[in-house]
Amino acid sequence: MRDQQQTRDLVEQAVELAQRAGADSADAVFAASRSSAVQIRMGSLEDVHRSEAEAIGIRVFAGQRSATVSTSDFDSESLSELVGRAIEMARQAPEDSYAGLAPSELLAKPPFAEFDDWDPVEPEPKALQQLALEAEGAALGVKGVTNSNGSGTSSGASIRGIATSGGFSGIARSTTHSLSASVVAGEGAGMQRDYDWHSARHAADLEDAATIGTRAGERAVARLNPIKLKPGPMAVLYEPRVSTGLLGHFAQAIAGSAIARKSSFLQDKLGEQIFARGVNIMDDPFRPRGLRSRAFDAEGVTVRRLALIKDGVLTGWIAETASARQLGILPTGHAVRGISGAPGSGPSNFYLEAGERSAEAIIASYPRLLVLTELIGQGVNPVTGDYSRGASGFLYENGEKVGAVSEITVASNLVEMFTNLEPASGLEFRQGIDAPSILVPEMMVGSA
Repeated sequence: MRDQQQTRDLVEQAVELAQRAGADSADAVFAASRSSAVQIRMGSLEDVHRSEAEAIGIRVFAGQRSATVSTSDFDSESLSELVGRAIEMARQAPEDSYAGLAPSELLAKPPFAEFDDWDPVEPEPKALQQLALEAEGAALGVKGVTNSNGSGTSSGASIRGIATSGGFSGIARSTTHSLSASVVAGEGAGMQRDYDWHSARHAADLEDAATIGTRAGERAVARLNPIKLKPGPMAVLYEPRVSTGLLGHFAQAIAGSAIARKSSFLQDKLGEQIFARGVNIMDDPFRPRGLRSRAFDAEGVTVRRLALIKDGVLTGWIAETASARQLGILPTGHAVRGISGAPGSGPSNFYLEAGERSAEAIIASYPRLLVLTELIGQGVNPVTGDYSRGASGFLYENGEKVGAVSEITVASNLVEMFTNLEPASGLEFRQGIDAPSILVPEMMVGSA
């Protein structure tokens, strides 16, 4: 995999070639990755693989027309030919009055923030295999667990480079380690499965393998012998494993492209109270070892820590340059981009701040409450906010667990859910999007 200087040289060379070939402006994105992974099942090795990949994407502009090309051939002559073809493509493309690079005054300037997100040690396959064996062994050791769907662990690294003809050049690299276990409990038609996993930038931060395996086993066993649930309105508590999905729906609804297309249920809510007072949703690109930390976005724009919901009020959109121009605002530092295609927008380390009451206190305060542990399907209308998902979890009455429930649906509307939800205490940062348990005081619960 290329080092930082080689990456910088390549993206800067690509932009220079584009300008020399006649592009009015251009940018280039390089991405390289390596990954080693091990999968085991019932104590036997099932798969070991290693992959490496690298590619560069070059976007060229001819006035308000643009085209993007990508390649894994980095020879200077090949790049020159590719850039030439891209410029010809751009000249034939339809004109887009919003197309163009980010304003130069918004571009990030070095020295860039660092996040301690590079682990210099790459584990050997034997070490990865041992972690997977420990996780599965712990899961199979839980009474009631009868089979394994497998346990896997991986270690990877990536490097990205961005350069623009507007004068920006930046490199970011990171490592990721992950471990998972999935097992089955029970026999015959009554079998239930569940899982657990964790990812971290540094291997030292990865949760203990036995803890992950034990939790996977205990979750599977807890789902045995589900009870029938009477349909109707009910208080629902999303546990952290699924509460992050509500934040994901919110992030999609405030994306500049959705607002510009008028396809968001939050279309006309800017500056309004859409959550309860005291609720804050933060976007923090600067978290040390964060899974989505970044010193600049995919267009080279400066990033900031933002409260997108402040005391329940929607404060702004997240927008890359094109949708920002459509909305008449400045880019917000949230551009995301693959090797091919134009940038979109997405949050960095995105989280809902913790509330005051614990999940246990919330459960105890309701005579009847459903705790959701898994969601199924994609039944969310981004235009209206109508929400209907398949689900499973546990029924509680007067603070006591009555039993597991499965093959149910929960339904409401996201506008109403956001207005009334309450975050619990106990926020943990484990993913790129994080939330504590979230209470929705009333949803319609039915059979799937």
